[in-house]
Amino acid sequence: MNKFTVSTKRPYDILIGQDILKDAGKYIRERIDPCKICLVTDSKVNGLYSQVLTTSLIEHGFQTCKVVFPEGEHSKTMNTYSNILEALADEGMSRSDLIVALGGGVVGDLSGFAASSYMRGIRYIQIPTTYLATVDSSVGGKTGINLLNGKNLAGAFWQPSLVISDYKTFDTLNDDELLNGVAEAVKSGMVAENTLIDKVLHRDYAYVIERCVSIKKSIVEADERDTGMRQLLNFGHTIGHCIEKISSFSVSHGHAVAKGMVAESKAAFKMGLTENDVSVYLADILGSCGFDLSIPYDPDEMYYYAHNDKKIDGDSITIVVPETIGKCRLHKLPLSELPRYIELGM
Repeated sequence: MNKFTVSTKRPYDILIGQDILKDAGKYIRERIDPCKICLVTDSKVNGLYSQVLTTSLIEHGFQTCKVVFPEGEHSKTMNTYSNILEALADEGMSRSDLIVALGGGVVGDLSGFAASSYMRGIRYIQIPTTYLATVDSSVGGKTGINLLNGKNLAGAFWQPSLVISDYKTFDTLNDDELLNGVAEAVKSGMVAENTLIDKVLHRDYAYVIERCVSIKKSIVEADERDTGMRQLLNFGHTIGHCIEKISSFSVSHGHAVAKGMVAESKAAFKMGLTENDVSVYLADILGSCGFDLSIPYDPDEMYYYAHNDKKIDGDSITIVVPETIGKCRLHKLPLSELPRYIELGM
């Protein structure tokens, strides 16, 4: 097992290993005194892993309760968020207690947002069970829910107290779920380390997880509140989030980001923002992994949702421009050019 420490305003450890979920209670007890823990998970993960986690927590002196909601992005709503808060209150959870998020990115985002706002903030722990959540969303403290007009439009920055990543859980993921993680790992390679992408393609999970976590750790430590260089991690997400929303989330996050990375690279090149058209490279490697990279949507509808993007500041939006494989930069694009940017990418 390897450990990383994220030195944010509230530092925390990330534990990475294989088959370590059964010892989660021990790792938590080493850092937190016995208290009540509310396990938040979804209907799929509940049947796979909640029993082994609950057993470990009880063995190490924690009282437990549980909240389960239907799996999928459609649950990442105000209604589910409200139900979690009401459940916490019904269970008598206090500020000295703890939420544990067991699942993928939807579970982590909802749990973290609930933790940030219940009694104005209680502790929570991330235990990601998907490739995507392990390499990306479980680290960094971004939490939130979707609104009718867009993805992640309500949320908070709320760092976890601990992250426990057991990549043995990948054994229960189907190919589409694994590809979601592949896309986010490729994104990390595009942003910061070109040699990482080959390891992603060869499914070297131990190496990829540690490098992605290390990359994100460094970026988050430098820009915890996402006002500067952390926005590099949004590569593929401006167009990707639009695709998710228009498809009613039938296109999952990683698959949408894969489409978005190719489209945003193509648009940046066609607009003369970079000398290199890395979209050709990305389309080749992502296509070889099995991604469908088509974007069969109306550009005007794409623009509608892009216009509600969180990265808009006044009359401009911050986009990520890939200069080469492993190096990207931020660029302020006037909103007046956003429709053209989207159309050229598609």
